[in-house]
Amino acid sequence: MSASTSSSLKLPKTQVEWRQALDDLPSTPDNIPAFFFGHGSPMLAMPEGGGGGFASVLKHAGSKGPLANFLRDFGPALLEKYKPKGIVVFSAHWETYGERLVTDYGEENPLLMDYYGFQPELYQLQFKSRGDSRISQRIVKAFQEAGQLARTTTKLEARGEDGRGFSGPGLDHGVFVPFRLMFGEQFLDIPIVQVSFDGSLDPAKNWAVGQAVEALRREGLLILSGGLTVHNLRDFSCFSEDSARPTYKAFDEAVVKAAAVEDHDARKKALVALTSHEGFRLAHPREDHFVPLYVAGGAGGEGAARVVAAIYGSPTIAFGL
Repeated sequence: MSASTSSSLKLPKTQVEWRQALDDLPSTPDNIPAFFFGHGSPMLAMPEGGGGGFASVLKHAGSKGPLANFLRDFGPALLEKYKPKGIVVFSAHWETYGERLVTDYGEENPLLMDYYGFQPELYQLQFKSRGDSRISQRIVKAFQEAGQLARTTTKLEARGEDGRGFSGPGLDHGVFVPFRLMFGEQFLDIPIVQVSFDGSLDPAKNWAVGQAVEALRREGLLILSGGLTVHNLRDFSCFSEDSARPTYKAFDEAVVKAAAVEDHDARKKALVALTSHEGFRLAHPREDHFVPLYVAGGAGGEGAARVVAAIYGSPTIAFGL
C-alpha cells in the first residue's frame, strides 16, 4: 500500500461499519461533499424469485443484498446531514458528446426505463420526483463559466430508448432505481436534475465535468455520480463477490485503495492510473460505468476523500470533505 494511504485503512463493508462511516461524515450543508455511488441495476427492484439462474448475483445485487441495504441507509443520511436544496445527479447511462445536457422537466420528472428483457413488474416501477428550472439554469451557467457547452433539455426531447418500446425523455434507471430505495417512491420535497457526462469516456474530460459544477456544493446542491467499479455484461459472474474471478476483486480493491489516498494530487493520479490496471478492461469492456468516478472526483475539488462503503463492485466514495 502506498505510503500516502492510511496504513490502518479499515474499509466499511458491513452495515454496522457503513452506518458508522455515514455518521462520521462532517455535517456541512454549506459545503456538501460530492459522492460517487454504486447505482446498481434493475435487479435492485427485482421481485423475489425472479432471478432465474442468477441466484448468486441477486444475493449480492438484488433487493435484499448489501447494496440495496446500503442505499436505504445512504439516502436518509444525506438528507439529514446536508439538507440539500437540490440534487444534481450523473448516471453511467447518460453520456453526450460536445455538450452537457441538463434536464429541465418541471413539476414531474418522467422515467426512462432504458433496460430490456426484464419481467413486466420492472416496467411498472414508480418514482415520483420533480425538477427545478432555476437549478437547471444554474447548472448550465456553471458549465458555461467553465468554458464547456451546455443546455437544458425538456420533456419534449427524447434522450434514449425505453424498454417499453419507444424513445423518450426522463431520469434513467441509474437514477430512479437506486433513488427509490434511497428516498422512497414519492420524493417531491427536493428537486432532482440529471446531467450527462462526456461520452469520450476520457478521465481528464470527465474530471473537468465534475470541476465545472464543484462550486454548486457550496450553494446547497448535493452532487451524486452513479456507476459501478465492475461492469462486464459478458460475464454475469462478475456482479457477485461470491462468483467473481480474482481479477475482478483485485481491480475493485485497487479502486477503493486509490480513493483512500490522502494527498489530493496523489489520489487523482492513482485514480487515473486505474485505467492501466491489469483488471481494468476485464472489469470494464467499455468504461461508461467507471468514468462517473472521475466526475465525482472533479466535483470534490481539492478536498479530502473517504470510502463510505466498500461494497464489492458498488462502493460509495465521498469527495470534497
